[in-house]
Amino acid sequence: MIAQPPGSPPLQGSVRSATHAVLIDLDGTMVHTAPDIVEAASRMLADFGHAPLPFEMVSGFIGKGVPNLIRRTLAAAALDEQVDQETALTVFHRHYEETNGRYGYVYPHVAAGLRELRRLGYRLACVTNKPEALAAPLLRMTGLWSYLEVLVAGDSIDSMKPAPQPLWHACQLLGVDPQCSVLLGDSPVDVCAASAAGMPAFIVSYGYGGPDGAAALQCAASIDSFAQLPDLLAPRGEHARAKAGS
Repeated sequence: MIAQPPGSPPLQGSVRSATHAVLIDLDGTMVHTAPDIVEAASRMLADFGHAPLPFEMVSGFIGKGVPNLIRRTLAAAALDEQVDQETALTVFHRHYEETNGRYGYVYPHVAAGLRELRRLGYRLACVTNKPEALAAPLLRMTGLWSYLEVLVAGDSIDSMKPAPQPLWHACQLLGVDPQCSVLLGDSPVDVCAASAAGMPAFIVSYGYGGPDGAAALQCAASIDSFAQLPDLLAPRGEHARAKAGS
């Protein structure tokens, strides 16, 4: 179901018809990566002689980049004064290279939704806070890379979401105006980044929506499935006409 959270601005036809590009988050939006990340964090903690933290705790640290996740994991394990964060980052990345794509999965209908958006002529980019060395292999091994034109990762430029610069950079690479773009994500970080960049934010109802869940996020609309994207973004009736003519 497509839903607009209370207090969200109404979706206008002009917003629909002006959209040329869709910028898409990775973790919690296209791929359920929490199992990969939590497993890597657990292995890292084991190397430092600590038992694994609860899955829900570590998965709640996802969204603001790997350094933030490591900092919060060390603090939760009371290791922040014993273990240097740079050392922990190195250990985590070594394990994450092994777990990346092995335990998580692509959410249902993501590939089909991306395929239909490409058929309708939308420009697609992935904008993630995950480092490129982890994001690019994951997109390739899941087959999602083939639908995307651009990847802006957490280390592609000097800023990460919720700063607007990664979204503007993706638009520049695609050759589109940010005002003709939307961001599809799953978290408060995505909502803040889209707002700062001057574009609407659409949120998936699953994923890593924070402690209050996706329903509490002030976005233009929320969706349960990527299969709903074409009807949400296309001018009213255009998608139906396109399907009828195919």
